[in-house]
Amino acid sequence: MTAIPFVKEFEFEYGRCDTLSPLIRRVVAPNPGPFTYTGTGVYIIGHGQVAVIDPGPVDPAHIEAIDAALDGETVTHVFVTHHHLDHSPLAHPLAQKHGAKVYGFGPQIRPPAGGEVRLEAGDDVGFQPDIQVADEEVFQGQGWSIEALHTPGHTSNHVCYALKEENTLFCGDHVMAWSTSVISPPDGHMGSYLKQLARIRDRDFDILWPTHGPAIREPRPFIQAYIEHREAREAQILEQIAAGRENVRDMVEAMYADVDKRLHPAAAHSVLAHLIHLVETGRVVCEAAEPGLADPYRLPETV
Repeated sequence: MTAIPFVKEFEFEYGRCDTLSPLIRRVVAPNPGPFTYTGTGVYIIGHGQVAVIDPGPVDPAHIEAIDAALDGETVTHVFVTHHHLDHSPLAHPLAQKHGAKVYGFGPQIRPPAGGEVRLEAGDDVGFQPDIQVADEEVFQGQGWSIEALHTPGHTSNHVCYALKEENTLFCGDHVMAWSTSVISPPDGHMGSYLKQLARIRDRDFDILWPTHGPAIREPRPFIQAYIEHREAREAQILEQIAAGRENVRDMVEAMYADVDKRLHPAAAHSVLAHLIHLVETGRVVCEAAEPGLADPYRLPETV
């Protein structure tokens, strides 16, 4: 399996607003967890009339920290990368406080049906942006310009935001320095994810700022390692099928034999995302109209 050069250490303090560059500041919300790492990093762009990216949770201490960081300034745009509870709930309250609008891609394509394994911090199912962004649409502010890049994969409505003045990308949960991103069907889609990883890699940004954890300061080799990790996982799945394991449960038990079994349900969703991609690209066969966790998988017959 390809080794990803993870970065896990960075300087921060809850409630403190840190200056990261001439145009970027960050406040980290006190919502650490297995999916949020140290918490949600809220980015403030510009000075005076500013944009905020992923305002985070509705938490009194966090709201107080955001208000203090924005003292004397006006928020003109609130950008949301996607609809999860660690990213979007504070968006509308913050926007209303400043007379701003909330920008995002729109609702997820496949809303949760209920009962699925929780692989994320949770869905903000009522989230709707005031203004739906288009891929590569550019928004102008006082001394800054931000380009929206629709990057489906982690979720169908995931958006990254590029700060053009600094050749910087706020990449949400698309790429993270400390961990791989969760891709869980049906709303998460591995084929779209791999395509968008390559797209972001080829934009050659100078630095990536994920919503959780530290920056990625060498984006191209880091993203390439992300891609190679996923490709190695798919090769491993093909080996499992060739060895006679035709269902997800058997593949997970073999591939994750040394992993805590409590994590196997989450691993199963990751394997399913890869299997769907392998079916879509003709490398695996599944007779089900919508391949799922309980369906059998096989290799194509050779002529």
